[in-house]
Amino acid sequence: MAMGNQNDADDVMSEINMTPLVDVMLVLLIIFIITIPVMKHSVNVDLPVATSKPQVIQPQTIRLTVDAQGQYYWNDALVSESALPGLMQTEAAHEPQPELHIRGDQAVRYERVAQALAAAQRAGLRKIGFVTEPGQ
Repeated sequence: MAMGNQNDADDVMSEINMTPLVDVMLVLLIIFIITIPVMKHSVNVDLPVATSKPQVIQPQTIRLTVDAQGQYYWNDALVSESALPGLMQTEAAHEPQPELHIRGDQAVRYERVAQALAAAQRAGLRKIGFVTEPGQ
């Protein structure tokens, strides 16, 4: 009777049942269809912008130029050699300390540039750089 047909009942079903998956996807689709229009009809508010970075104060840049005659220019103003150390000490006392950019003329003796560099070192300026022209 039914005993001979028992092999059919013991067969394992090898296919994935897609019906529950389709049901879940349809429910998610309906939820998204309902919630997206609600999000678009929100009230527009101009919120303040906050940054988590501390405000960085950029140090001042001082240009010290030595021309071909060996004269010093402090930010394009002619300065005597005796007044130069006093100006450097005043700037070294500021916090943050300014950057000193030394521009030496190609024809000036290096001794004049070295004197300015030594005065900056004695004054306590820590950020010193040389300005050059790019080569061709």
